[in-house]
Amino acid sequence: MQLHGFWRSTATWRVRIALAHKGLAYRYVPVDLVAGDQHDPAYQQISPMSQVPVLVLADGARISQSIAILEFLEETWPEPPLLPRDARARARVREFTEVINAGIQPLQNTAVRLHLERTQGVDIPAWIDRFVGRGLAALETLAARSAGRFIVGDELSFADVALVPQLYFARRFDLDLATCPTLLRVEATCSALACFQVAHAEHQPDFAAQPRA
Repeated sequence: MQLHGFWRSTATWRVRIALAHKGLAYRYVPVDLVAGDQHDPAYQQISPMSQVPVLVLADGARISQSIAILEFLEETWPEPPLLPRDARARARVREFTEVINAGIQPLQNTAVRLHLERTQGVDIPAWIDRFVGRGLAALETLAARSAGRFIVGDELSFADVALVPQLYFARRFDLDLATCPTLLRVEATCSALACFQVAHAEHQPDFAAQPRA
């Protein structure tokens, strides 16, 4: 398999964690979002939305959108699992994951930030503080209701896979995480696991050459 992605893309990061957790081999293909590689016509044939990640399977089939990829991996390689067996627990995992994927990420993504800044003169740090900060507060409330060692009980899930990259993004914009003790506790548990360590943004081959903005 091939994974087209960008080192600090939170969506790509989720997929890297899942692949590592399941012990699946793949070739990483960097797409430099800062340089605009996602708009290259050749890449647009791979990703019509000009986004990462895209997982290319051994037979050439392509899957885009991180949650669709996570679901595919879970259905195709169910062990070790990233979804609990209990239906209510699965719903909680998906609820938490979608708060990040649908409720936070679209408002923070690079294309949105650049458009707002360049065409509307929006104060981006204030924008991030308002919308990502609101999302983190919601995540803390949800996590406080369901967390054990991980976000939903004591088993690793999609929720944890989505959380860790989101907290990295929050720190890039100096958001105050002191009000999120449950999230930070779970993050610390995750950070001790090999699958999170190998998938970390700063351990990717395209990390070193990128600006830190």
